Amino acid sequence: MEHIGWLSLVPPVLAIVAALVTKNVIISLFLGTFSGVLILAGGLPLTATKTMIGDYLFVQLTDSYNAGVLVLLVFIGGFVALMEKSGGAAAFADKVIHFLNTKAKTQLAAWFGGIIIFFSDLGTPLLVGPIFEKVFDKAKISREKLAWIIDSTSSPVAVLIPFIGWGVYIMGLIQKEFDGLKITESDWDAFMQAIPFQFYPILAVLMVPLVALTKLEFGAMAKAEKRVQETGELFWPNAKPMRKPDKMVELQNTKSKASLILVPLFVLLVTLFGMLIPLGFPFEKIDGSAFRVALTTSYLFAAIVLIAMMVFHKVKKFGEVFDIYLSGMQRMMTVAAILVLAWSLGTVMKNLGTANYVVEIMDGNIPPYLIPLILFIGGACMSFATGSSWGTFAIMMPLAIPMAFHLDASLYVCIGAVLSGGVFGDHCSPISDTSILASTGAGTDHLDHVKTQLPYALLNGSAASAAFLIAGLTSSVLSLAAAIIIMVAAVIIISKRQKNRNIGIQ
Repeated sequence: MEHIGWLSLVPPVLAIVAALVTKNVIISLFLGTFSGVLILAGGLPLTATKTMIGDYLFVQLTDSYNAGVLVLLVFIGGFVALMEKSGGAAAFADKVIHFLNTKAKTQLAAWFGGIIIFFSDLGTPLLVGPIFEKVFDKAKISREKLAWIIDSTSSPVAVLIPFIGWGVYIMGLIQKEFDGLKITESDWDAFMQAIPFQFYPILAVLMVPLVALTKLEFGAMAKAEKRVQETGELFWPNAKPMRKPDKMVELQNTKSKASLILVPLFVLLVTLFGMLIPLGFPFEKIDGSAFRVALTTSYLFAAIVLIAMMVFHKVKKFGEVFDIYLSGMQRMMTVAAILVLAWSLGTVMKNLGTANYVVEIMDGNIPPYLIPLILFIGGACMSFATGSSWGTFAIMMPLAIPMAFHLDASLYVCIGAVLSGGVFGDHCSPISDTSILASTGAGTDHLDHVKTQLPYALLNGSAASAAFLIAGLTSSVLSLAAAIIIMVAAVIIISKRQKNRNIGIQ
């Protein structure tokens, strides 16, 4: 296999180190890419700079596939901004909030609300949290529990949906590696096939109803629940609740209709599947370009409908609504920059033979069935340290797919391992943006949220690790069932031990 030896490891290692130091994905990806180009340019900085701009960044922007992905992301950004500001989520919650007469129903309602807001992982905490904050207080459920629920329905849900920003971003990374390896399968098919192997996100989402229905709580969360039930205190004495009153007031006071969230999503799905079904979906392979055109059209039509509804219901004036739409589009520029740099880094690593060098080292030394587990743990460590699952995906995917391809490991399991590891580490990290927003949305102390969520995340991470070991051996989707069984059994055992310990203390 062609490579330049250990020097080929410099770009990904530098990108990881830079991410740990700067906590900035764009800077780390830029430094990793530039270091690789510098090596290819023989150590000449000016030549490397010109080559990086002309032969990497510009090339990525002018590629038709890449351009389609970037345009799609812009339309998604505009639609998400409209949904967040429409007040439809709050109005929808008001419709169902009167039926929440038990603790289980209250928790399940917040969980369901988080799943409904699947289109925005960062919007979920700030939309669902303020809506259910007072309801949880009235039901004597801790703010920490609310933060955990909305954190478990943000990125773990978003990473499973192929037609939102997360899915488009991930498919862009997958397709770039497929092109390099001459794999003819579409990025859509690969993403869909990998969903059953996204063990951690699936477990994180499923654990919420498990805990809500069975009251099987443990660790710091059990102590927080006991505090609220016995003393009525919302916070620990030294807690420093995180709040963003301006956003919360805006969301709670907006005069809106539940239809403002339901109708646009209906239009989006009908348009999407209405354009794909005549092409043979889901029984025939759909060209990637046709899929992106259908998805872009769907988001455009849904946005037009939502703009008209917001103006008709006098939620905001047309000028304000259009400004929101444009601001949402502008907000995706950061995502676009990350994606272009990620593509560039992947191309640099391919030219250096980074994956070939890693494969050569691992071939014969590490059994192929261990590769998914290694990718999961490695991705989790990187995501925990950086607080960024997106940055983890960008650096790990160009390594994972070639490793799976050349070492005869399951491609879909390896993709699922990278995605699961990124979300797992992000869920545990105190510097994760979604964790911080979950604390903010629930109005609780951030460190208290991290402490109460960590035992649940570690349990799910352990179950996912065992499942990846099984999946590495079998490549079977039945490994997901094994992960769920392990999670349920562990929760029951831990909870029983904790109850017995409490009885012994009494």
